[in-house]
Order: sequence, then structure tokens, then C-alpha cells
Amino acid sequence: MSSITQPKPNTSNKRSSFKQKPTAKPKAAQPKTKIDAIIASLRSSKGATIPDLMELTGWQSHSVRGALAGAIRKRGYAISSTKISTGRVYRAEVSK
Repeated sequence: MSSITQPKPNTSNKRSSFKQKPTAKPKAAQPKTKIDAIIASLRSSKGATIPDLMELTGWQSHSVRGALAGAIRKRGYAISSTKISTGRVYRAEVSK
């Protein structure tokens, strides 16, 4: 007859190879996409200029204007602009 050997319990002081992920601290709500970042900037009380949005996203001016005219309006925001001495300031409000 053959005897079946039982595995010996691990009595070493080594930690198991399973590592738990450290619990992450909740971060402040950050925009998930560049369009969300643009919307957040436009919804601020002072609004944003095209150069501000270009710096925020890394896009060229025609891409920023396209986002204002397309993607942001499709999300239900009305874009308004005000002429000031240094250019135009754009703001976004929820459309009715």
C-alpha cells in the first residue's frame, strides 16, 4: 500500500504572495475627458477664451471652436460669447 502524504502547512514567516491593493483616497472630481474639462471651464463664473481652452486641451484653435459648435452643444449646452478688449469670452449654460 502506498501512503498519501499530506502537504505540510506553511509555518514560515513569509507573507503570502497575494497582495491586497492599497485603498485609494477619493480624489476631487476631475473631468474625465477634454470635452468635460472644456465644459467645466466654460461653466466657471469668468468663462474662458479660445487661448485658455487651447492651453487646457493642447488643441489648435479650429479644434476648440469645432468642439464648441459640435460636441458641447450636442450635450445640451448653449454657448454664449461676450466681446471684451482682449478678445471673446465664452460661457456655457444648460439649454432649456
